[in-house]
Amino acid sequence: MIASKDNSVNIVGILQSETTLYIIKRLLQAIITLLIASALSFFIIQLAPGNYLDTFRNTPQISPEYIADLEQRFWLDRPPIEQYGRWLWRVVTQFDFGESFIYFRSVNSLLLERIPATLLLAIASIIVTWAIALPLGIISAVKQNTLIDRVLRVISYIGQGFPSFITALFLLVFAQYTSPLFPVGGMTSINHSQLSSLGKILDIGWHMILPTVALSITSFASLQRLTRGQLLDVLRQEYIQTARAKGLPESKVLYVHALRNAINPLITLIGFEFASLLNGSFIAEFFFNWPGLGKLTLQAVQAQDWYVVMGSLMMGATMLIIGNLLADLLLKVADPRIKLEDLK
Repeated sequence: MIASKDNSVNIVGILQSETTLYIIKRLLQAIITLLIASALSFFIIQLAPGNYLDTFRNTPQISPEYIADLEQRFWLDRPPIEQYGRWLWRVVTQFDFGESFIYFRSVNSLLLERIPATLLLAIASIIVTWAIALPLGIISAVKQNTLIDRVLRVISYIGQGFPSFITALFLLVFAQYTSPLFPVGGMTSINHSQLSSLGKILDIGWHMILPTVALSITSFASLQRLTRGQLLDVLRQEYIQTARAKGLPESKVLYVHALRNAINPLITLIGFEFASLLNGSFIAEFFFNWPGLGKLTLQAVQAQDWYVVMGSLMMGATMLIIGNLLADLLLKVADPRIKLEDLK
């Protein structure tokens, strides 16, 4: 009896905790946000002239009866408001995003095939970006106005000024001159299925090198500059001068006092960076033939495969919401003094 009462008290305590209440509040807000985003996306899509079946109508070999059957199958013979209502009802009640016009398969199955590859690329890019940008930003701040600082700032300016597609093209040319050192086609090698478990992992990692670099360069440059700026602001604070006056080692002043306070604004960027990598990955996926969500979405837009486009947009919006929620929770972990209810 005592144990059951203790368990009940623990459950109630968890449900009433600040973090749990905040997560519930954000999830309720997310439902409203996704609903509005889906409606706006669907009706903006409808502004595009024509639809997928227009190419069929211009082909004499395809009968009008077959086209009419496809119109009914994909609800294209209905007004846009009714199409959206039926689509939304199936999403809510069955978690069914419809059927692809091109593949004649459920959008759910296509997304489940492509999302892991995109997530893998995005997460790898975030890890590489932070692993490089954070130390270089710290060095640039500590060595302010020295030759090293100037060189690092020039590198960050160049990285930020390069559009993603230019970077991808440059890496493709680089791969051509260094072939077969870096593969540029697909996610795996031809003999992938014959490799051991470790060999398969290494094979995928080998194919990830160039797409990850293409995604990381712009993000790395902006994060390096932001790290430098934030750390310089903190290093000018009075409490940092006080810590130095007390004779604390410079490493402790930098990493314990300064960096801990400078990193909070950087953590808030994780959510936006995660979503932007997912949405912007189509450039790297297109150039390097990476079988991810970005490439699928680009093909769907070109072919006016609207239900695939809607499913991809909803996945992008969901990742943005999840990324921002994780960033808020990480901010709370990094600085327990922060109250979640004060975060906007």
